[in-house]
Amino acid sequence: MPTNSKLHLGAENLILRCAELSADETVVIIFEDPELGWYNLDVVKTISEFLKKMGINPTLLKVSGPTNSKNVEVTEAVNAHDCAIFFSRIGDQDRFEVPVHGKKIIMSYIRNNQMLASPYGCCDYRAFVELKSAINKIMISSECVDISCSRGTSLSALLKKDKIEGPKDVYVRRFPLGVPQPLSASTMVGQVALCNYLAPTGSKVYEPATLKIVDIVLAKIRDGIILHLSGDYGCIEKIKKHYFEIGKKFKIRDDNVHSYHAGIHPGCNYLTSAADNPDRWANTIFTNPRVLHFHTCGDYSPGEICWMVIDPTIKFDNKALWSNGVLRVSDFAETKQILQKWPDLKKVFEHPSRNIGL
Repeated sequence: MPTNSKLHLGAENLILRCAELSADETVVIIFEDPELGWYNLDVVKTISEFLKKMGINPTLLKVSGPTNSKNVEVTEAVNAHDCAIFFSRIGDQDRFEVPVHGKKIIMSYIRNNQMLASPYGCCDYRAFVELKSAINKIMISSECVDISCSRGTSLSALLKKDKIEGPKDVYVRRFPLGVPQPLSASTMVGQVALCNYLAPTGSKVYEPATLKIVDIVLAKIRDGIILHLSGDYGCIEKIKKHYFEIGKKFKIRDDNVHSYHAGIHPGCNYLTSAADNPDRWANTIFTNPRVLHFHTCGDYSPGEICWMVIDPTIKFDNKALWSNGVLRVSDFAETKQILQKWPDLKKVFEHPSRNIGL
């Protein structure tokens, strides 16, 4: 059982450091029906109680799972409050849309009190804002990237000189903050080893949501286009059918790889099996540095189908920032100084979670 002091620290991190709330602001907590198996009520109660002690009486709105239509009740609730905190997958669907000016939107990947009280929920949000910024600068200032993994992934690309994403460029604040800005795959050449599962990105809803990959399939890509799949014939045919049906359903391009990014939060800890709910697994564990995920199927971010590469090595200008799933923050001056500034961040990196549900 998580201790009250740890729960308080996690709640403080979400409310004061991420949402930056004050007592004169109004808040709606939009929470998903716990019967759907994604979020527990205990964390909603913990955050509600913390807000009440601050002098804020939050509005609580229970919702069902996401659909492909706007939820009018949710839209009205967001517009009627200074801040909306989502313990619901609906909050992830609109994260790339045009912002509502003057509103704070928080998308929580904390599923229960145990996660809130863990290093994932407690490690200072502001430290990860600074870490993300430093990692963005390392990536964007580099000339080239090389990606590999033990299962056969081998990719390289010249990097575009994209604008470095700042905290105010992101409409929805993610809590915990666990990924840097995505990099374009439009110049990428090589192959990605597809294994475990194909999973949704959280953008739209479709069935079946996931596809089990029994044997490793190699996806050859050039300039962000999937050219060829090699491996078990039966597995390849299932993958092709999955892509075709989703492309047809949403009238989107189904042969492209749009972008990618790897996790930066070593406190992300997945204690159940990925097989129990592959969709929930993929949309929770992506913030762990052991996971690199690609946005595919759809010429936009985040696309509709996610590839999950486990324990990647990602080199920028031939120097590994991720090495076999370990984020090498001590090897770069930009990130090392942030570790020195934030002792609790340093502690999380010294004791990273290796539990990723596989």
